[in-house]
Amino acid sequence: MLLELQQIIVKPGQQMLLQDISWQQLENILSEMEERSAARISYSYGRLEIMVPLPEHEKDKEYIGDLVKILLETLEIDFESFGSTTLKNEQMLQAVEPDASFYIQNQAAVIGKNRIDLTVDPPPDLAIEIDITSRTRFDNYQILGVPEFWQYTQKGLEISLLQEGKYIKADKSPNFPDIPIIELVNEYVQQCLTIGRSQAIRNFRNWVKNNL
Repeated sequence: MLLELQQIIVKPGQQMLLQDISWQQLENILSEMEERSAARISYSYGRLEIMVPLPEHEKDKEYIGDLVKILLETLEIDFESFGSTTLKNEQMLQAVEPDASFYIQNQAAVIGKNRIDLTVDPPPDLAIEIDITSRTRFDNYQILGVPEFWQYTQKGLEISLLQEGKYIKADKSPNFPDIPIIELVNEYVQQCLTIGRSQAIRNFRNWVKNNL
């Protein structure tokens, strides 16, 4: 018996795993899922995971994305933000949707583009995920060659840098080499949760103004 995608319900905080999914089937599923903006996918060698984030997951994503944009704008660094756009490479049989993604060094290569195809486009310089529960998603970024990867969990921010095809943990971000990015993100995300986003962002802008 075949089921159509609209018959499948994935509740927030849960995920569904599908095996033996061809690339064409993946493309069809992505096309059908365009109206389900909350859902995220991860695809690797025929294995497809569909997950729907919890509301707090979405809030943390917005907070961290805002902080990154403020830093880039203050430092007058050109960038393109692609949010949760699908990063895919048919030749590698990989696809993933980050919580946030930024082109910084390679921003000129994607100006004016609405979709990213990693068979022809470079990977984003920075990808961000909130509280990954799937090892597959972590491996996606490694295989696709994303040079810098941030993961934010209940323990705080972790930075991974790609070296010789493998991620290693790092204390600093090469995109923000002179900034204590881990401490900043951890502090101001917590402020967003305790005093509210608006005040926390004002505090962050003041810190940036006084220190950069």
